[in-house]
Amino acid sequence: MTAPIAVPSNPVVESANERLKRRFSSWFWGSMIAATVMHLGTFAFWPELTAEDFSFTSEELEAIELPPEIEIPPPPQQISRPATPVMATADIDEDITIALTTFEDNPIEDLPPPPEEGQGQLQDAPVFTPYEVAPRMTNTREVQAALVRNYPRLLKDAGIGGEVLVWFFIDEEGKVVETLLNQSSGHFQLDEAALMVADIIQFTPAMNRDKVVPVWISLPITFLVR
Repeated sequence: MTAPIAVPSNPVVESANERLKRRFSSWFWGSMIAATVMHLGTFAFWPELTAEDFSFTSEELEAIELPPEIEIPPPPQQISRPATPVMATADIDEDITIALTTFEDNPIEDLPPPPEEGQGQLQDAPVFTPYEVAPRMTNTREVQAALVRNYPRLLKDAGIGGEVLVWFFIDEEGKVVETLLNQSSGHFQLDEAALMVADIIQFTPAMNRDKVVPVWISLPITFLVR
């Protein structure tokens, strides 16, 4: 009958650190012996090894003249602040009167003649004229047809439109006596076409209370691509 094998309850396990300590001595001396043999073999096979000459000679240094030192000017003086204004004291008489000015004391000679009555002066340039009832266009269809007819072909084909502001001087009978360009469309051809259309527009006269009056009005003439 075979006897049972006793197994210790707490087996001893060797750690890696302990194995390293135990083997260090043999590794160290083995390495030293291998290094010595390698050096001896090197000197035995290559006895004439010499060190390369790495010495060098330097050329004579050439002195470089430095530019003269630039003198930095002093900073400008600080601008002085303006003086604080001070109210001056003055004795002013509260009882001040202005002498009356009359034509007898101050005669005026060679006065220009007064403007003549009529629309000649008013027609020269656009001015404001008071009115209560504004002029009204009476031939809208004819104006629309003129817009289509006078639209510059080149601009229409290119899809270019615009709005032109035109001054109209309308007399007491509602007739357009004068037309002026108020604001351009940016295209000379459209401006010229707008002035051509403006010549055929007809209006009712403007009224100020119960009296017809000549007036300047500004209307837009628009060219649209459809």
